[in-house]
Amino acid sequence: MIFTRTPYRISFFGGGTDYPVWFDNFGKGKVLSATIDKYCYLGCRYFPPFFEKKSRIVWSKIELVDHPDEIEHPTVRESLIFLGIKDGVEIHHYGDLPARSGIGSSSSFVVGLLHALNLLQGNAIVKRKLALDAIHVEQKMAGSNVGCQDQVAAAYGGFNRITFGGPEIISIHPISISPETRELLEENLLMFFVGLSRNASEIAAEQIRVTRQKEKELGEMLLLADEAEKILTNSPRSLDDFGSLLHETWMLKRELTNAISNAHIDDVYKTGREAGALGGKLLGAGSGGFMVFYVPSEKQKTVREALKNLLHVPFKFENTGSTVIYSVL
Repeated sequence: MIFTRTPYRISFFGGGTDYPVWFDNFGKGKVLSATIDKYCYLGCRYFPPFFEKKSRIVWSKIELVDHPDEIEHPTVRESLIFLGIKDGVEIHHYGDLPARSGIGSSSSFVVGLLHALNLLQGNAIVKRKLALDAIHVEQKMAGSNVGCQDQVAAAYGGFNRITFGGPEIISIHPISISPETRELLEENLLMFFVGLSRNASEIAAEQIRVTRQKEKELGEMLLLADEAEKILTNSPRSLDDFGSLLHETWMLKRELTNAISNAHIDDVYKTGREAGALGGKLLGAGSGGFMVFYVPSEKQKTVREALKNLLHVPFKFENTGSTVIYSVL
């Protein structure tokens, strides 16, 4: 039995430039993101040959099948096919946060699953290959409307600038943040659950479709990623300016498609800003999920009170990426 633990992520800046349609046509993409201490857990083992069906897959459904082709879950099916696994397997999924909520859960699932299945086969896998294989399975095999940042963040963990495009496809640059700055940023971020998005794939598909018409907005979002990194590392500017940049990037992101926000999201964001948040953004494709705000400590009680109808989800940053937490073969 193999159990992996794979983190979810917060994408702060540059989202949308990690789609191949961007970096294959307009130059390199870039995101600033961090993984958090909320995780996806995958348990895998070879299924004993005493049952009516050959394999059992447990997620929000329980699937009993004889062949990978019969599996309904698209990335489980394609992962088994990708790795050439024909023996019966049992796979169990557990998550700290709900799926389709903007924190990279689908990619964390694939990364954790590929990690576990490789080890089940007796194959060690490095983080870079794990990320690239997950991108391939999601984009090319399952046909999911996803970019390339979530798989990289989940595999590597940590606070990173990730660039996309060119011969290497992805490059990972850990951001050197002082412990004091990291702790202050962590303390000044408040995350709220605003409800599930049932059509995240459709929203992402629309964003991919209009990417060529949104070169100006996405180019400005790239510049904000550079500016935010300077604030975190060696700039004399106040960390509060990071929060103001979050506001700028959210305003730009809202312009990408009409589906990214809605009246409920706009009301939540307006309420948070009026209560004292300097900025924030909806995580993920849009229309639902989690919203993160940058709020100075003296305003946090007021913001939490103003948004008391929403679930506040405390978190901390993490550095491990996808890891094995139990292994007995």
